[in-house]
Amino acid sequence: MDDNKIIELFWDRDETAIEETSAVYGRYCRKIAFNILGSEEDVEECLNDTWLGAWNSIPPARPDCLSAFLGRITRNLAISRYRAGHALKRTGDRLSESLDELGDISGLSSNNVEETVDRKTLEAAINKYLDTCSQKQRRLFVRRYFYMDSVAEIAQMYDLGQSDVKVTLLRMRRSLKKKLEEEGLM
Repeated sequence: MDDNKIIELFWDRDETAIEETSAVYGRYCRKIAFNILGSEEDVEECLNDTWLGAWNSIPPARPDCLSAFLGRITRNLAISRYRAGHALKRTGDRLSESLDELGDISGLSSNNVEETVDRKTLEAAINKYLDTCSQKQRRLFVRRYFYMDSVAEIAQMYDLGQSDVKVTLLRMRRSLKKKLEEEGLM
């Protein structure tokens, strides 16, 4: 079933919208949640919350890209669930590693990004920065810091050496930090 038909099911408040969404986007959302949570039990709960979040959001929202809409819901829920379960410990997992990498860019790894700088302004600045990067760089950045893929997975995905991925991401973080400082966001 295509996205427009699924969205229409949500608008019609037809409960098969959840089944269709799960059938089409279940693997995609599961991967996002698992990369952050690492526990099948937590992933299942996160996916259920994702489908409920979509049900509660559509309508009034009518997403242009259903996969991105669902991915964002899943990611936000997974990060919230992760933070709730790891409030006092840092365990060296994917999310911790990604946040540690972003730690030198003040505010990006904060639990309260909204308090650091208006989230929409920060997102716009990051998107503006990513628009100046090559397609390869954008893909690496998004895979690492949105999807929380490991460096090894990214290297395999794009047929690169792990050191190439690490160096590219390091340079991008430094460049992003400089841009954010120039724009007065840091």
